[in-house]
Amino acid sequence: MQKPIAIWLLVCCALVFAMIVVGGVTRLTDSGLSIVEWQPIVGTMPPITQQDWDILLEKYRATPQYQQVNKGMSVDEFKSIFWWEYFHRLLGRLIGVVFFVPFVYFLWKKQIDRPLGIKLAGIFVLGGLQGFMGWYMVMSGLVNDPHVSQYRLTAHLGLAFIIFAAMFWVALGLLSPAREQAQPDEQLRSLRKFSFGLSWLIFIMILSGGFVAGIRAGFAYNTFPLMSGHLIPPGMFMLEPWYRNFFDNVATVQFDHRLIAWILAFSVPFFWYKSRQATLSGTTRLACNLFLLMLAIQIALGISTLLMVVPIPLAASHQGGAVLLFAASLWVSHRLR
Repeated sequence: MQKPIAIWLLVCCALVFAMIVVGGVTRLTDSGLSIVEWQPIVGTMPPITQQDWDILLEKYRATPQYQQVNKGMSVDEFKSIFWWEYFHRLLGRLIGVVFFVPFVYFLWKKQIDRPLGIKLAGIFVLGGLQGFMGWYMVMSGLVNDPHVSQYRLTAHLGLAFIIFAAMFWVALGLLSPAREQAQPDEQLRSLRKFSFGLSWLIFIMILSGGFVAGIRAGFAYNTFPLMSGHLIPPGMFMLEPWYRNFFDNVATVQFDHRLIAWILAFSVPFFWYKSRQATLSGTTRLACNLFLLMLAIQIALGISTLLMVVPIPLAASHQGGAVLLFAASLWVSHRLR
């Protein structure tokens, strides 16, 4: 009876995937500050009349982004950024409904035991926290600075991936409760540690990508493999105190993101090679193969995005690719658990 619960969670995962991609486009189009109020219920209704649009634009005109970046923007120009943020928030509300209603139904039908219920309730709380975090991020761009804080942006992005991982992991557990047992324990333990380490490294790279997006570091050093002719670009530690460079310095932030990608570019193929030497089930071997393939696709998307100076379709695909790469790593880790 747990397969329907797993399918429901995977549907929620698909919605979170869409949410992350739309959120990336919202960031790339500077649309995130176009809605200046947080109205979880009333804000569900879109503007319909010209008066509605005039009121929204008037509120936007009071923001630093309008006054410093988009001064003189027409209603039609405003609509082009408004809709991205509107659909981003609407997706968030939809995810809440799609998660909560079946959750209550499965509880009512007594199809969820206590341990599973605690996990799902925790995920729901994280979803509520994510809504607040999104508004907390937007607030940082409504006062003085016309850009949202890269720290809050990265926290918002990281929490989205944590929610995705939690739902995906629980769904995998419901679909595949059996563990991989075709291996001697020591060899399996080594592969398992390796796969979990790679999953954590991918998550760290995702967070570094949040800082890349937050300070628009992708629009600099648009060469590969060197950074404008340098293996290590000059000025990586020009800010004081030194640790600020890892979050505020364009050169350092992009270098860190590239460095993690290079580590993965060598580590994942090595993991795949070690997995080929092991006696694993067909499903686990498929997961390992998909993991390697997804890494190759993601690296290609990342390089293309950089060289073409962050075109929106490629950049959004790169963000979506991060979700799929993370999911592939989690699938491998779950199969080897």
